[in-house]
Amino acid sequence: MLADRSRYQDWVVGTARSRPKDGDWPEVGATLEYTVRLGPWEATGHTVVRHSDPPRTLELEVDSGRLGTARISLEVRPWGADSLVIVDEHPLAGPGGRLHNAALDALLQLRHRSMLSRLAAVAEEAPARASTGA
Repeated sequence: MLADRSRYQDWVVGTARSRPKDGDWPEVGATLEYTVRLGPWEATGHTVVRHSDPPRTLELEVDSGRLGTARISLEVRPWGADSLVIVDEHPLAGPGGRLHNAALDALLQLRHRSMLSRLAAVAEEAPARASTGA
């Protein structure tokens, strides 16, 4: 699922749309554009692959314009018959970088829980879609 940039809008919390921009995802330097919606408010940004070792790791730099930038690392580990996904996110610049504290980390953890739940649902749906041709 991490290698399919067309599915990011399905599991990244807040993302209403995502679309390819440059390069071959998930190669280093590849980018996607995304649109975030919060009520009537809408903003666009882009995400760049900074490190990729499919299917184990994907490190991204997210640029949300005036909201700032962040580094997000996703690591997938085998866990019995399943997979364990570890997310590490750190604000780099902008308001998130200046205001980074324990309270912001707690909010990020809540967002990550929702995001990982969505990612699991998309991943579990993928085999069913493949078998039905959907």
